[in-house]
Order: sequence, then C-alpha cells, then structure tokens
Amino acid sequence: MSRYQTQRGFTLIEMIIVIVIGGILAAMTTSILTLPINSYIDSTRRATLTDAAESALRRMQRDIRRALPNSIRVSSDGQSLELLHIVDGGRYRAQYYTDASGAISGDTLDFTATDTSFDVLGSLQNFAQVTTGEDRVVVYPVDASGANAYVGSNSSVVSNASTVDSLAFTAKQFPLASPQQRFFIIDTPITYRCDTDPSARKDRTLVRYQDYDIQATQPTPPSEGAAIQANYLASCQFSYNSGSSSRAGLVTIELSLTDDANESVRLVHQVHVDNQP
Repeated sequence: MSRYQTQRGFTLIEMIIVIVIGGILAAMTTSILTLPINSYIDSTRRATLTDAAESALRRMQRDIRRALPNSIRVSSDGQSLELLHIVDGGRYRAQYYTDASGAISGDTLDFTATDTSFDVLGSLQNFAQVTTGEDRVVVYPVDASGANAYVGSNSSVVSNASTVDSLAFTAKQFPLASPQQRFFIIDTPITYRCDTDPSARKDRTLVRYQDYDIQATQPTPPSEGAAIQANYLASCQFSYNSGSSSRAGLVTIELSLTDDANESVRLVHQVHVDNQP
C-alpha cells in the first residue's frame, strides 16, 4: 500500500461541523454562566444599597427615640425632620422633706417665681457628658405655644454649678409643672434633610445636621454640622403623626436609593415616639 494512501485527516465538512458544535456549546456555556454571575452582581448591588439605607434608618431611629417629647417637626415638603436631642433627664423635687433632725430640707422647683436650681431625685446618669453653657434643662415640653421648647418658654441654660444630685440653671420661671415631676436636659437640635436635587450635589444624599442654635422656625437646611448619611438618594419622605395622650406618636420614613447601574431599593420604616412629657 502506498504511504500516501495511509495518511488521513479532517475534511472541510467535518471541520465545519466541529466549529458549529463548538460554537453552540460555547453559547450554551456562556448563557449558563452569565445568568448566575449577573444575578450575583445584581444581588450584591441591592445588598449594598440596602445596607446603606438600613444604616441611615438605624441612626435616625436612635436619634428619634432620644428626642425630647413633642419636639419632632417635619417640613411642609416632607424633606426635613428636626428634633431636640436628650442627653439626660430625671425627676425634680416638688416637695420639701424632713431630715433626721426634724428640720425641713430640700431644694424644690418653684413654679410661682423665678428659680435657679432644684434637687434631682436619684442622680443624673450622663452628667459628665453635659456641656454647661450649651445644654438646656426643659420642664413639661408640650406641643403648645406657651410651652414649646423651640421658643425657649419652658427651658433654661444649665449652669456649671450643677452636680449629679442638683441642677442649677439660669434664672427662670417655668410656666407649667410636670404631673410626673419630669425634667429633660437637651444639647442640640438635629435635622435630617433629603437632598434629591442632582444639580445641587454630585451625589443625591441624606444629610444629618447638628451643633446649630435652636430656632423658633424650622431651618431647611441648617447651616452647620452637615454629615452625609447615605448616597444615591432617589426619593425620600418624612411624615409624623403626633399621637395623643393615650398613644405614642409615629414617625414614618421612606427611602429609595438608586445606584449608577440603575439598581434600586425602597425601604419604609416606622418609629414610635414617646410624647409623654
């Protein structure tokens, strides 16, 4: 047999068949691998957005739950929420007591005249964090023009003569007594502001403001203490139901975040607010 007759190879038709089958297998493999990879990438982006939104919501929840009763106010457009932040509180002495020697003792809070101090029943727990000259003592903050903490009618600046057992403050006659003898110490207003205007910032953001002065009308936005809480803010809405004497108030927060790849998440969170002053 000739040596030329023993040599064999692929024909053109066989090569074409192999190429076609290989292309089909490659397309199938690519489709099988691409879907799970894209799904993983999408879920990762959603998880990132959800984590950012939840982190901001947890921070807002902590602040709202430490808000002075009846101090939460929401702007008319629903884009700003403001509150007065509590750093400490307790009960003031309303009646004198008789000591071991039979003498009448105690520094009560007088609502009939100007007063400058009162005994704390128990002890202040976070007094070391109180910055005198900046913090204010508030008594019976109700949602009324005559006892609104924002206008200062029921608050006074804490004095450096204060101790954990006695609170001193700038001379003040508080207008209303608390039925439970409660008082609160506040340090600064806090505002959360939704910036959903893309022309204002490169990234649409949720911003937290603090360390600004208490103002009778709600500032939108304040001028100091800005800290970004979340980026990629597509929409945001605050609402507040002030509640009543028989039930707590309710803050509702709606956040929608959308990233550069157009992945989006929407979270709704509600926080109960104790409005008993």
